[in-house]
Amino acid sequence: MGKVPTLQSFIAGQWVGEQAAQALASAIDGHVVAHTHAEALDFGAAVSFARARGVAALTAMDFQERAARLKALAVYLNERKEQLYAISHHSGATRADSWIDIEGGTGTLFAYASMGSNELPSGNVLHEGPAIQLGKQGKFFGSHILVPRGGVAVHINAFNFPIWGLLEKFAPSFLAGMPCIAKPATATSYVTEAMVRLANESGLLPEGALQLIIGSTGDLLERLDGFDVVTFTGSADTAAKLRAHPNLLRQGVPFNAEADSLNCAILAPDVTPDDEEFDLFVKEVAREMTTKAGQKCTAIRRAIVPRQHLDAVAESLRARLAKTVVGDPSREGVKMGALASHAQQADVAERVALLAQGNEVVFGERDGFAPVGDGVDKGAFFSPTLLLCRDAMRDERVHDIEAFGPVSTLMPYDDLDEALALAAKGRGSLVGSLVTRDPKVAAKAVPVAAMRHGRLLVLDREAAVESTGHGSPLPMLKHGGPGRAGGGEELGGIRAVKHYLQRAAVQGSPTMLTAVTGEYVRGGAVNESEVHPFRRYFEELQVGDSLLTHRRTVTEADLVNFGCLSGDFFYMHFDEIAAKETQFGKRIAHGYFVLSAAAGLFVSPAPGPVLANYGLDTLRFVKPVGIGDTIRARLTCKRKIDRRRKDPKGVGQGVVAWDVAVTNQDDELVASYDILTLVSKKS
Repeated sequence: MGKVPTLQSFIAGQWVGEQAAQALASAIDGHVVAHTHAEALDFGAAVSFARARGVAALTAMDFQERAARLKALAVYLNERKEQLYAISHHSGATRADSWIDIEGGTGTLFAYASMGSNELPSGNVLHEGPAIQLGKQGKFFGSHILVPRGGVAVHINAFNFPIWGLLEKFAPSFLAGMPCIAKPATATSYVTEAMVRLANESGLLPEGALQLIIGSTGDLLERLDGFDVVTFTGSADTAAKLRAHPNLLRQGVPFNAEADSLNCAILAPDVTPDDEEFDLFVKEVAREMTTKAGQKCTAIRRAIVPRQHLDAVAESLRARLAKTVVGDPSREGVKMGALASHAQQADVAERVALLAQGNEVVFGERDGFAPVGDGVDKGAFFSPTLLLCRDAMRDERVHDIEAFGPVSTLMPYDDLDEALALAAKGRGSLVGSLVTRDPKVAAKAVPVAAMRHGRLLVLDREAAVESTGHGSPLPMLKHGGPGRAGGGEELGGIRAVKHYLQRAAVQGSPTMLTAVTGEYVRGGAVNESEVHPFRRYFEELQVGDSLLTHRRTVTEADLVNFGCLSGDFFYMHFDEIAAKETQFGKRIAHGYFVLSAAAGLFVSPAPGPVLANYGLDTLRFVKPVGIGDTIRARLTCKRKIDRRRKDPKGVGQGVVAWDVAVTNQDDELVASYDILTLVSKKS
């Protein structure tokens, strides 16, 4: 089988580790896959390198450039994914299990690259607007900005997802400009090391952006300060110990935990065994028990079902589990692999024994458990195990003890309130599912369950067509949960990026806030010239470039013509008598006429750099416009985002947001909005 490799840490720009230490065994047949290294690491050097080299290299790029690097890294890793699949096999994972880890990881990179490109600005200042007027004369405003923290993100990961677990934390922290020091769980660190080697070989990551620890974190946490961040995925007990680390408390280091929890799935009382939703529930529970051999922080540990359907659910689950072939994932037909290690196997067995005391085993090892494959007797296999607790309101163990493997417990209930009470006894979960046909049941149950869950899946036959499932965290939605689940948020779209940025309130004049945020604040200084802003290329435009249009008086003919064109004959525009009885006391112009008329005032109609208007944001009709009122518009370049994209001819494009303020003859604001345009670059 060749020489067993010694894993290396990647610290301060160097791969460290030659001397073999702890042996890491294959979960399939027990042969040694790799050794950790015995050399001690200089964590002071690692932290200093991240702060000096990593921060500088990352903040030399902006949000848009870092998003582009994430996308390129995802492509690079995907092109080499088969190398990772071959290594991941030793962790006991089937191809489908590894897909979640490997391509789920690169998919997260793609997702954050897309979100960063679409939602984050050029530069390294993210404006959390809108700006708030603090003075009566409009000369003093306040707002919030988010900037890179200038510190280090330490990511401590669990054994179950050695690639996705790192990448789902790395993506938002990298996008935020924060270098990472990653510590994977030792048992499957050989998979993580292979991925980090590929990432380093890609040349896409700046110096110091990603460091890797194989083995213990030593005194790493002692070397952090309040500008750093620590994240952790794993057991609730370990999360509690890390959260209470004296230096983290003393320095005020932000700590984000995503802890294993006793997630549940509720079969609603409206569902009967004849319904499609009944089968969906059974499939979901069985899938969550067997995917990754149940080693998922989001797996269903408690299946809460109506008492009258308990036997039907138990029998259906038993039949489905009996068809699950367990063994070497390389064997055809195998649907469930092994636990990650013999230590994990022993831990799950111990916890199942505790859960079984006073409860029934519906399906387990006694039901013909016989893993298939060569050498599997030395592997870390464990039988899918379904327990039944008939009085879960009184048995606290089933809401406290988690067997982190292919294990779930059935719990009957008598009404929906009892089902929700059972769900809450888990003391905080990452995710819960409600399988129902009735929207009224969902409307009642979800707000109650939301108090104790980070994410909720409402599953019916309609959603099932596209549902990603109970146990699948998505990059754009929160991954984390309250209470026992750790109280953190690892994912959640741009929300996750903001956890790695520093928020500051900024106060000043509109002109100063415009300069700081890179986004025009209405009332600030503008740049007016004889050149229409629409005649300027992307590089030539400056935030604050502005045009004040000529005036237009609204006539009755305008209302009639617009009504005929649009088909909008709403009484406020045409019925003089009815309009007089409203709060406006007169007929008023269509809001969309005002919008269209304003466009007619500020548009430069000849071909030019402005290519397309692709949307409006923050549209408000502030004050009615009546017949005889005179309007004008001010168009101002509000925000520029260089997404570094080109058209099919190779000409570059950028995105420009324009602030539009439409006023009447008394200089009162009547309409306010942002126009989003694609603008061509000069070269």
